[in-house]
Amino acid sequence: MARINDYKKALEIGKEEISKKNPLHLCRLSGGEFVEKANKPDSIQIMFLNRMVNISWPELTFTQDSDKEIKIKEKILILHYLNNAKKEDLTGELIAYQEIPSARFYLSSFNARAKDPFITAFGDNPDKLPIVAKELFAAQTASMGDVSVTIQAFPKTPITFVIWRGDEEFPPNGTILFDSSIKNNLLSPEDIAELVSMIVYSMIAKAR
Repeated sequence: MARINDYKKALEIGKEEISKKNPLHLCRLSGGEFVEKANKPDSIQIMFLNRMVNISWPELTFTQDSDKEIKIKEKILILHYLNNAKKEDLTGELIAYQEIPSARFYLSSFNARAKDPFITAFGDNPDKLPIVAKELFAAQTASMGDVSVTIQAFPKTPITFVIWRGDEEFPPNGTILFDSSIKNNLLSPEDIAELVSMIVYSMIAKAR
C-alpha cells in the first residue's frame, strides 16, 4: 500500500514533467482544452469521470466546478494521462485488462480491487448498474452481456462494464473492457487498476 509520501512524490514528478511541455499540444493530444483568460491564470481543462477539472498554467493548481475536493490519487492519474497522451484515435476494439502490456503481472490485484467487487455488487442485481453509472458518470448503455455500460473516464479512455445474469446452472459473471488504444501506454497497468477501482467503489456506494 502506497504511503502518503509516495503519492506526494508521484504528484511532484508528474507536475515537473508536465511543466516542460507545451500545454496547447497536450490538450490537442489528450482531448482537453487550453483556456486563456484575461487577468486570470490560463488553465488546462480536462473531463475526468464526468467532472470538469481545471489545472492552472503554469502554477498547476487543481480545481473543479463543484466543491468536492480533488484527491491526490486523482491528481496523479490526471497528470499521468496528460503526460502520456499521444495522437491516437479510439479503435472500437475492446480488450480485457490482461491484454494490456505488462498488465498480467497486476491481474490478481486488478481482480481483487475492481473486477471481483464489481461482479459481487451487481451480479445479483444488474439493473442497478446503468442507473448508478448514468447518475454518477453519465454512462452510455452498451450492447454486451445482459447489462452493460460504457463510462468515459478521460476523453480517450472509455471503460465498458459488463454483467451476465446468473441462472440455475451458472452464477452471475462480469467483465471490464477497454478500447485497445489503451495499450499505447496512455496509462500504466497500475494506474488503470487504480482508476477502475475508483469507479467501481463509487458505483457500489451509490447502489447501496
